Amino acid sequence: MPSWDAGVSPPASIRVLQQVRRVPFPGVGTHVRGPHSGHGALVHHECMGERRNTRLGSFLRARRAWLSPEDVGFETYGSRRRVSGLRREEIAHLAGISSHYYTRIEQGENHQLSHSVLEAIADALRLDGSGRVHLQNLARPVQAVQGDEAGPETVRDTVTALAESITDRAVHIVGHRMDLLGGNRLGFALLDLHPDQRPNMARHMFLVSATRDLFTDWEQEAHRMAAYLRMASGQHPNDPLLEELVSELGAGSKDFARIWAAHPVAECGHATLKLRHPLVGHLSVQLDRLIVADAPNQQVVAYSACPGSESAERLKLLNALVSRPGVPEGPRDTA
Repeated sequence: MPSWDAGVSPPASIRVLQQVRRVPFPGVGTHVRGPHSGHGALVHHECMGERRNTRLGSFLRARRAWLSPEDVGFETYGSRRRVSGLRREEIAHLAGISSHYYTRIEQGENHQLSHSVLEAIADALRLDGSGRVHLQNLARPVQAVQGDEAGPETVRDTVTALAESITDRAVHIVGHRMDLLGGNRLGFALLDLHPDQRPNMARHMFLVSATRDLFTDWEQEAHRMAAYLRMASGQHPNDPLLEELVSELGAGSKDFARIWAAHPVAECGHATLKLRHPLVGHLSVQLDRLIVADAPNQQVVAYSACPGSESAERLKLLNALVSRPGVPEGPRDTA
């Protein structure tokens, strides 16, 4: 996923500069796109014939800043530190590699990192499962990152029919860019949407002010959304529509820029969603995601409430309301 550190530009004599363009990204830095940029963030510099993986370096620096000496058992003896988080040499020590070698990795100068080295760095940075997968994705050789589907996603009719046939829970069909591709009536009503709307859920989260009233903890949900997009960008580094989405969100939302700069990563998995719904009040629902077998970039997301709970009763009420003719089913305007 894009890093917003512009880094050091290669000399003007290098031909790659003829293809680079800069787009301002308020609050994050300079957004740079080039022939190897993969989401416009200087994914790879080419300098004197050498490619630099700056996305990897940006992720490592951000995660290094998350850790304090106390987190890893280092004594500071009350001394003041000039940098936030851990120093490069401290991560190198924890990973069991030389400081010089780790510095080269952060600078994007090593492209054939072994699995064992990446695992050692992941251990040193205290990465969780999603962080480890993202680290592996970022560290893949450039030559292996090819063939992402670049166009808008479409859903097979039978998957759409399956989602619409489910009546006892809310259902969405979501793509890897967080495009809402389909669902049932209750699914649209749960997020206060009209059934004919197909918004991108990340745009809806960060660029539509009404969502701040819908989610009980908007900051948590916004952080989760950005983490999903960061994970997706590591899996789809050559997706131009995903690149454009991230650029648009960064330019249009200071909150997105702030969260994105911290490099959160998370896979789309089970979660709890708490809502303040305009029709039925407070709801707490569980999300379960199923991968579409022949379209692994798409997920069927089902929302359910604990049986017998107040949320379950309110979900039933919402289902009854949107099933009756003439009942409003949500606004039509969205990002």
